[in-house]
This record gives sequence, C-alpha cells and structure tokens, in this order.
Amino acid sequence: MLVLGAGIRTDGSPSPMLQDRLNTGIELYQNGAAPKLLMSGDHGRKKYNEVQTMKDIALDQGVPSEDVFMDHAGFSTYDSLYRARDVFQARKVIIVTQKYHLYRALYIARSLGLDAWGISADTRRYSGQAYRDFREILARDKDFFVSIFKPLPKYLGDVIPIAGDGDLTNDEN
Repeated sequence: MLVLGAGIRTDGSPSPMLQDRLNTGIELYQNGAAPKLLMSGDHGRKKYNEVQTMKDIALDQGVPSEDVFMDHAGFSTYDSLYRARDVFQARKVIIVTQKYHLYRALYIARSLGLDAWGISADTRRYSGQAYRDFREILARDKDFFVSIFKPLPKYLGDVIPIAGDGDLTNDEN
C-alpha cells in the first residue's frame, strides 16, 4: 500500500489531508488489504521529515515498525511511483490519496507498468482546494509527458524490497 505525502506543519504534525491519507491507509492495512505500508514523501531537508511523521503515526496506531517502509525521496507523485517500482520492487500497489489526485497517480502508475488500484482518502472538505484543483490541471499536463518519456526520479537509490523489513528505511540506517 502506497500512502502519498501531503505536507506536515512546522511542529511536525500532519496536514489534515495527510492525516486522512494515513488514517485510510492504516485502516486498510489493519483490515488485510496489503501486508506492508510504503510512506512516500519529502525528506529533502533535515528539519522537514514528512515520512518520519507518517511512520510515527502508523506505529502509534499499532502497525509494526517492520511493516512500514519510508520513501525519503518521494518528492513528486511520479518519483514516488517510480521508486515504489524500482527501489521497493512493488509490482502491485494500492495508492492512497485524495480523489482529485487519484486519477493522475493511477495514470502514472499504469504508465510505469504497475498493477495499480486507488483508494480515495477524502473524509472532509479541505481549505485551499480550488488552488489544488487548478494546480492539478497543470500537473496532469506535465505528468502526461513525463509518463511518456519516463525520466529517472530525482534520486533512485539502492533496492530495498517491500517484502522485507521496513526498519531498513529508518533514518539511522
């Protein structure tokens, strides 16, 4: 199961959108929809660690640490899906995000050859949605071409199979 990042606040707490993605992904995991969780988000700066926040919330909700993988270089939807395939060796993936974003994520996943399904994590109305809807139009145009040319993500990295131990992705490793 791939939970896509959606921002954290300066105090490290998740944005409402990210919290809903996490709640949805963790609930699906706990109900047996997937054996592992892949948290993909931005950890491009020392003081901004989206994926650690994501993992901490999963642990707080009873998910074993070894079942939670952190993709520290999920800087874009394309990068997250490319890395899910090539770094984490996923072939089938359930993508958890909001509905407005799900169509593009599924398009990218399928263009990369992933067997992909999507789950909408919309549980409330989000402020700033009009801006995100506009941004999504531009992102869809960009990712249409990116999905044709398939450039490497910003960072690729060593292979860490999702079938293994998520603790291999912890910061101290």
